[in-house]
Amino acid sequence: MPLIGYARVSTEDQTPLPQSEALQSAGCAEIFEEHASGGNRARPVLARVLERIGKGDTLVVVRIDRLARSLSHLLEVIERLEGKGAFFRSLQDPIDTASPQGKFTLQVLGAAAEFERALIRERTKAGLASARSKGRVGGNPGLRAKDPEALRKVRLARQDGYMERLNETAQDWVPHVRRLRPDMAWEDVLRIINGPLLHDRRWTQSRLLRAVKAYVADGFLPAEVLGRAGRRETDDRLPAIVAAIKGADPEITLQAICDRLESMRERTPRGRTSWQPSSVKMLLERAERLGLLRSAHQQQS
Repeated sequence: MPLIGYARVSTEDQTPLPQSEALQSAGCAEIFEEHASGGNRARPVLARVLERIGKGDTLVVVRIDRLARSLSHLLEVIERLEGKGAFFRSLQDPIDTASPQGKFTLQVLGAAAEFERALIRERTKAGLASARSKGRVGGNPGLRAKDPEALRKVRLARQDGYMERLNETAQDWVPHVRRLRPDMAWEDVLRIINGPLLHDRRWTQSRLLRAVKAYVADGFLPAEVLGRAGRRETDDRLPAIVAAIKGADPEITLQAICDRLESMRERTPRGRTSWQPSSVKMLLERAERLGLLRSAHQQQS
């Protein structure tokens, strides 16, 4: 099985070289290095690795804290890998999802996380019940009095919380929106975004538009992405979609594109549900003649 290494350090002053050497010794054919905080889930290099990793591949790290700083993030990444038929291994921790022992360790971690959440819920309920028994009313006094300043603070806090949740999923949708809009209709952009995602992580069009508008308002995306999509000939739609998938991952194989199109429930030019590499190759050649592949690469850069 191909081994793909991921090494991370927090600051530019640190070097990922020791991690890379350990990953190379473990047999990793490719190693990706990133300078980013472990608390930041929207890491571009990690996003690129998770996007291109395929069935049968194994993502390898030296320690699990190089991949994730929280149990919830670790389980989220591993669930995404499992959804693609890939595996995860940590060299210095007893986690290898390709082995029964590693899967058992992962199940224990998941159970511990759920137990911790249950304890927090019970402590919260007990604290609220105790406060009510002593005659204390929960909530913000300013909100109960409809104080304008208190209401403003709540609105800002909710907006901050919403942006924080968006940042955790930015790797799933921001690169596609930046690259494909406004050249491609929202319906097709949405299908491309949802293609590799697990069912519970998929977006609706209204939710995606709200997220994009929030990012545009904060300057994280250019306003042009909200522009009206140009009319495209019906015969050009499939070449544009295939070019978009190829543009997101220039190294993607024809068979992987087939799998992506089937997950998107796209039909072949002849109306079939099963795709063949020869059909994808034909569409890529047409996309190149139309100049779609070139523009996809330019937008990616």
